[in-house]
Amino acid sequence: METKRIRALLERYFDGESSLEEEKQIQRYFSSGEIDAELRPYKELFGGLDELQQEPDSIVEDDLMDFILESEHKEKNKLRYLWQAVSAAAAILIIALLVFNYQQDGSKWKDTYSDPNIAYAEATKTLRFVGTKYLAGVAQLKPMEKVSQAVQPLDKGLKTVNKGFQQVEDLKQINEKLKQQ
Repeated sequence: METKRIRALLERYFDGESSLEEEKQIQRYFSSGEIDAELRPYKELFGGLDELQQEPDSIVEDDLMDFILESEHKEKNKLRYLWQAVSAAAAILIIALLVFNYQQDGSKWKDTYSDPNIAYAEATKTLRFVGTKYLAGVAQLKPMEKVSQAVQPLDKGLKTVNKGFQQVEDLKQINEKLKQQ
């Protein structure tokens, strides 16, 4: 019976229609040790929200900004290194092709096969081999599809939570404007 009530409260919460008392009931439920198996994926979300409420906002904001700036810096360095590596590889390849082309004695390319049917058969064999290896590589990505499907139920809730955070931010801006007037 309690599971149905909590599900209804969660639905109201994710739709942005819950009261503070209902939200406290949800948090109390998830902080207790008796959580239904269906609702366990939400435990970490509400546990995290409970921890955020206990910490002062300024410390959380400072830590979040530090993390964002550090992540951006790491990402920029990673991209810069990658760009340098790709540029160096391209330069080496161009130089190698120029040297190879310069040292050739001007003779024309010769066909490997004199019979076009044999050439076609060999090309088909090679393409089948490459196709088999490609499909084997793609098959290893199947578990990622399961992970993606497992995350989908939380997407709706997270979108609603993000919408709620945006509304809180809008209210803070309105409050600042009112204080200035």
